[in-house]
Amino acid sequence: MSEASKNWLTFARQDLRMAELALTEGILNQVCFHAQQCVEKAIKGWLEQHGHTAPRTHRLVDLIQLLSPDVMSDLNNDLPLLDRFYIPTRYPDALPGTLPEGMPAQKDAEEALNLARETLEVIVRSL
Repeated sequence: MSEASKNWLTFARQDLRMAELALTEGILNQVCFHAQQCVEKAIKGWLEQHGHTAPRTHRLVDLIQLLSPDVMSDLNNDLPLLDRFYIPTRYPDALPGTLPEGMPAQKDAEEALNLARETLEVIVRSL
């Protein structure tokens, strides 16, 4: 595995761990943020391993399109949902209406964390 890919995956694992720790503390916005970051960095690790420079974007919708179709086929429809957490979970003055229900709920956080775990596992297996 390339050094760049290893670095992205190390950071992805650290974001997953932060999401897990935030869940135990009930800091739900940070669970969702770090889950999104885990997925973003895992995908960038895959891209680096396959000869692509990781693009400077945080949008999973854009990154998913750069993967081989078979890599994330089971998750492609779910991953864009994590994009809705990127800005409003980081800034108290985020654009109104970004999350219609307000800040993430427990269910949102648990779903985001599970999706991050599954994505990281799929990416690592594909490498």
